[in-house]
Amino acid sequence: MTVPKRPDRRGKAGLTAMDMARADSFRTSETGFAPAALPHGRLQLLTTEELADPAFLTAWERLVARAAEPNPFFEPWFLLPALRQWGGTDRVITKAWFHDGRLAGLLPVVRSAKYYSHIITHATGWLHDNAFCGVPLIAAGSEDAFWRDMLAHFDRRARRALFLHLPMMPAEGPANAALERVLAAWPRAHYTVAEENRALLTGEVSAETYLEGAMSAKKRKELRRQHNRLAEEGRLVFERVEDDTGLAEWTAEFLALEAAGWKGEAGSALSSAPDTRTLFEQSLAGAAAAERLERLALRLNGRAIAMLVNFVTAPGVYSFKTAFDEAYARFSPGMLLQLENLALLERPEIQWADSCAVEGHPMIERLWRDKRRMISRNIAIGGPMRRSLFRLLMAYETRPRNAKGTSTA
Repeated sequence: MTVPKRPDRRGKAGLTAMDMARADSFRTSETGFAPAALPHGRLQLLTTEELADPAFLTAWERLVARAAEPNPFFEPWFLLPALRQWGGTDRVITKAWFHDGRLAGLLPVVRSAKYYSHIITHATGWLHDNAFCGVPLIAAGSEDAFWRDMLAHFDRRARRALFLHLPMMPAEGPANAALERVLAAWPRAHYTVAEENRALLTGEVSAETYLEGAMSAKKRKELRRQHNRLAEEGRLVFERVEDDTGLAEWTAEFLALEAAGWKGEAGSALSSAPDTRTLFEQSLAGAAAAERLERLALRLNGRAIAMLVNFVTAPGVYSFKTAFDEAYARFSPGMLLQLENLALLERPEIQWADSCAVEGHPMIERLWRDKRRMISRNIAIGGPMRRSLFRLLMAYETRPRNAKGTSTA
């Protein structure tokens, strides 16, 4: 199998010479990397520095506004800080897809030999430990064309990758539905390699009605008792902030609250490492500037005992991070704060909220009754020999297993 050589990327990409052909399109100068022609559009491979070009940022923000499916983790205010922390080490390249002269798709990609517990070189959508959705940004109405071109690109430039891995795709979302259509119309081997079902908040009812349906009368009475007992400890106040008022102080308070609990002891708190701390600080500042941030806090005598960060990306919301004071655990401050968060149901522009919590989370699944199915997919790319090898991997990973996970073949 002949493996194409990696193109030389040592020269300048020329994106500083971009001029806007339209408000949401751009052209590169002659010194830039020419976009690759594909059946429906053209693909540009961009570095972090190229993504940050003002002309491209304008096109990117317009893509966000017309995306078929929201993904805050691929919006400029979140993805750029993440790339600056880890993109260089991971050698991330972002695929920017243009259709009819406009930016119409975006997906950060890395080629890696690390595949779960195996060593298998593959291409994968890039995520990190604090990014909870891997769906590409795709302009509404262009989903099928995007996937046809993206798969054609990886067929032509598979290099050493055996397959394309797409992690954390919303199974019921329009992007995955379009991918299913493309795979059905132009068949190639593919399978779901992982799946999780996260707590989801959805419904066309009031917060009060939702709570009555989600919890028994006995449990609601117990929460009221806990609230009243907590209020006896001092002045209990709930706050909701949607702008950048006091953001730096609020962010520092959240980091300290999280670090004071079990995550701090385990070394997994955001403030436990400089890179995750910086990502949190910069992403919250960026989300506030983009009007994507909502902050909730439950305060006792002025001090936060439960805090929550929401990324508001209508029609959805991602509950990004939460923390509570474990000294008040007997009062369930985290759950009391989530009761206030049910107000999302009454916002006309919001249809759902993703908890970003692991499946089986003991707190949020007691309240949020629905599930969001997130799947990770493997798709064959390249020529016949590569696809034959992929089918061997597919047969191995999809073989029958017993309840203990042991192969029965």
